[in-house]
Amino acid sequence: GPMTKNPLIVDVAADGRATVTLNRPDVHNAFDDKLIALLTREFDDLDRNPNVGVVVLAAAGKSFCAGADLKWMRRMAEYSEAENQADAEALAALMKTLNRLSKPTVAEVQGAAYGGGVGLICCCDIAIASEAAVFSISEVKLGLIPSVISPYVVAVIGERQARRYALGAETFDAIEAKRIGLVHEVTTAEDLQTAVEAMVEALLTNGPAAMAETKDQIAGVANHPVDDRLIAATAARIARIRVSDEGREGVAAFLEKRKPGWARK
Repeated sequence: GPMTKNPLIVDVAADGRATVTLNRPDVHNAFDDKLIALLTREFDDLDRNPNVGVVVLAAAGKSFCAGADLKWMRRMAEYSEAENQADAEALAALMKTLNRLSKPTVAEVQGAAYGGGVGLICCCDIAIASEAAVFSISEVKLGLIPSVISPYVVAVIGERQARRYALGAETFDAIEAKRIGLVHEVTTAEDLQTAVEAMVEALLTNGPAAMAETKDQIAGVANHPVDDRLIAATAARIARIRVSDEGREGVAAFLEKRKPGWARK
């Protein structure tokens, strides 16, 4: 028969930008166990690849990601609780891998994102959406719950908005997504790629080790009391970075009005 279409397209450009494109447009880029495993492995590989500076998560066709694939859901309905536990742990591992990636990540949201698709956006550092995009945390409509995505969704939109949108399960537009903090920027459909491009260009000029440390630092201070131990830890971290090769080179380049050796742009 005809060749099966690759559900995931990965492109690593010479300048250090990696683009991961969900490529199941016929099912609105919904994920099943195969795509979850594929994505997890791909994000792991990109994380370890020294040639990669930024990761863009994009999608083919009209929708960004409709969450769980219907055929997969039908299969899971037949599974035992133990099988469902293993299955859910695989999705949780994907979210954790994307959320903790040491490189900056940008979600390029060109269309609808539902359920787990919203989870993927929340695990990215930066989200830019077309005004054509719509969003819904829709699980309760099916008698299910947004469980493995909830830590990331609540961290992004906050408890108050999560209560409304995870319970109401309404569809909302990109402007509302921006208002509640789910996306950072809304563009016209034509301008989406240009806006993502500009963001990627900016990220590629920054210190790669510094960005990895910054992600780790933000995760480390979020939801922690600002006590003396935390304050001491922040001071220790910047002291360590100042004496690092990248830190020294960055400051020297700034003072000498030249590009640092690590700049990819």
